[in-house]
Amino acid sequence: MEPSRDTAFASRHVRTNGVDIHAEALGRPADPPLLLIMGAMASGVWWPDELCRRLAEQRRYVIRYDHRDTGRSTSYAPGEIAYTLEELADDAVGVLAAYGIARAHLVGMSLGGVLAQLIALKHPSRVETLTLIASERLVARDASIPGIAPEVLAHHRQAESLDWSDRAAVLEYQVGAWRLLAGSGHAFDASAIRAIAIADLDRTANPLTPMNHALLTGGERWHGRLGDIRVPALIIHGTEDPVLPYAHGIALADALPQARLLTLHGTGHELARDDWDVIVAAVARHTAPGAGPAA
Repeated sequence: MEPSRDTAFASRHVRTNGVDIHAEALGRPADPPLLLIMGAMASGVWWPDELCRRLAEQRRYVIRYDHRDTGRSTSYAPGEIAYTLEELADDAVGVLAAYGIARAHLVGMSLGGVLAQLIALKHPSRVETLTLIASERLVARDASIPGIAPEVLAHHRQAESLDWSDRAAVLEYQVGAWRLLAGSGHAFDASAIRAIAIADLDRTANPLTPMNHALLTGGERWHGRLGDIRVPALIIHGTEDPVLPYAHGIALADALPQARLLTLHGTGHELARDDWDVIVAAVARHTAPGAGPAA
């Protein structure tokens, strides 16, 4: 008989590195662990519930968590950052330790992919594989690769004049931001994004604190060392990413010794529902016991 699968997230607060990190797990602890690391200014709920369930159905123990200054984790006053990129990476390792997990498959989105690379360099014994979605290399800025689209930057400049006490205005701002990140290959699902944005606001004491991530620094001592990462890496990148254009995915795949690139045509800087079947199948293959190095 097929063993029963847990279908609801089990939440806990993790005390690590002097802060509280809110984490949620789905599936059976006996299954291979996947630690989902979200991008900048985003709590763990931006890993959609259904996507997490699909991953758990592949016999994976799925853990997502809120970075500092997001969701239910420790937050600081807006404009006052009290941690570095390396400390955010150490928080992820602290989450694994709290769950009693020695090694895990890391799945990072955007900044989360950079943090996953940092963990693989700083804590190599804790990493089984890497899956890096819409991410970039842990290197100094490379002027030869295109940067963020001007319209995305223009939208975020609106944050300076936004009334952050107006919940409806904040929601419109957030939905508008995600609309700009979507590629042309999929219809933008505004209702799904709005539902996640509401869940995110509901768990965040001050919607301005995630903006502290824009002040992040650190990790420079690890630049130029991606060749030291010896675990298999799956790079997933959309051809229409307006934040980290597709060239970043190509460069990342070239920089890691055991990497392969999965191209999502028409996809932006997003986890589009239409891509979930492809993503889940690829992650399941990549993290299967005995899967071996990436081709």
